Amino acid sequence: MQVWESFLQSQEKELGSDTVNKWLRSLKIQKFDAGNLYLEAKDSFQVLWFEEHIRAKAEGKLVTGTNKKIKIHLSISNSYQPEKSKTKAKKSEYASAPFRLQFDELDPSCSFDQFIVSEENTLCHRLLLEAAGLVKAKEKQLGSFNPIYLYGDAGSGKTHLLMSIGQALQSKGIACQYVRAETFTDHVVSAIRAEEMSQFRHAYRNIDVLLVDGVHVFARKGATQEEFFHTFNTLHLAGKQIILSANCSPQELQLIEPRLVSRFEWGIVLPLKTLCRPEQITQMLASKAESFQFPLSEKLAAFLIETFTSTPKALMKALKALILRLHLDSKNHINSLSIIAAKTLLADLITEEEKATLTPEKIIQGVAEQYGIRTEDILGKAQTKECTLPRQLAMYLCRQQLKIPFIKIGELFNRDHSTVMTSIKRIQKAIDENDPDINNAAHAVIRMSKMGEQTGWKES
Repeated sequence: MQVWESFLQSQEKELGSDTVNKWLRSLKIQKFDAGNLYLEAKDSFQVLWFEEHIRAKAEGKLVTGTNKKIKIHLSISNSYQPEKSKTKAKKSEYASAPFRLQFDELDPSCSFDQFIVSEENTLCHRLLLEAAGLVKAKEKQLGSFNPIYLYGDAGSGKTHLLMSIGQALQSKGIACQYVRAETFTDHVVSAIRAEEMSQFRHAYRNIDVLLVDGVHVFARKGATQEEFFHTFNTLHLAGKQIILSANCSPQELQLIEPRLVSRFEWGIVLPLKTLCRPEQITQMLASKAESFQFPLSEKLAAFLIETFTSTPKALMKALKALILRLHLDSKNHINSLSIIAAKTLLADLITEEEKATLTPEKIIQGVAEQYGIRTEDILGKAQTKECTLPRQLAMYLCRQQLKIPFIKIGELFNRDHSTVMTSIKRIQKAIDENDPDINNAAHAVIRMSKMGEQTGWKES
């Protein structure tokens, strides 16, 4: 049907081919007569998306050769049969309770004063202080960089900084909304099901500042990405500030639409590094304990730091768990808590930490999976490029991430000391020269090898 195809082509220029292919070309043409077009959608999500984004446009542009408007009839495929019990339950739920969006709460302990600033994170910290109006900006004001995109590994402080600026802005009466990416996805799904997209959009588009934590979670979520794209555009065009965080740079995001990735790069992209020096980690732990008014002894602090080494996030989780469990435990007292008692209280988290701790074996396995080869190929004698490059990267990561001596790395990979040093220098040179393949592979392996961040709600 030529008139429908022409309409789709016009929408490709406006929405992009990926969106049109996913939401419109996948509609099945059932039949077409003089003034009616019958389309079949695969599920209710596609119907709702069409009604919200396309019907008004289509009815104005789809006409016959005699300029008679073509009426669109939309139905759902017979193969789509939701469970009746669930459908009835959801309808009953929506009918009995008014639709409302429940946003994430800000943690009062996450303030700028509590953030330990390392040399690598000074620029990021300073920029957000200026954006919050807590220090005088030299040149830029809030909105000059839009969006602000922060990225770093778990425990680097992304959530802490987003909550810090959120509380600072809200205290000044600025309409600032903090939301985790998982919650945004949940809101999209709930609003579509309840047919309350207008309320959803009003909540997200009538604010001064939007803070979204963990946008990498949007991967594979088509409806969420579509809605966030329009939310982003609306706020950006209105000059409203957008601050985002993720576990990687925009270019490293996987399964995120290119048009979103490009928008993430419009403003400024800033990396956050996890604290690694012992004195920084000790200071961070002491600061957090003080904020909870918890008398942390030197011995107990040393035990926590030595036990929870995977990420600062794991260390903070252990401290909070210890405080809560000690409060509920009548057998032990804060001032006389022994290391043995602390181990008992945190036994489950210690087991979890042991599984999460990065090891040479995890690095080798991660590299093998990244390059689609076997661990035996990395540890073997093969000298083909398919094996030598992954082997060199694995050696580099063992040195860079675990600080393993060159001789020990040689023993792990059955190579001599000089071969190890040469291999590591080659990878370091590629990284210094910003080789995208090596950089992306290195980041991907570390993310695979460590315990991943939760991805939350799935669109289903």
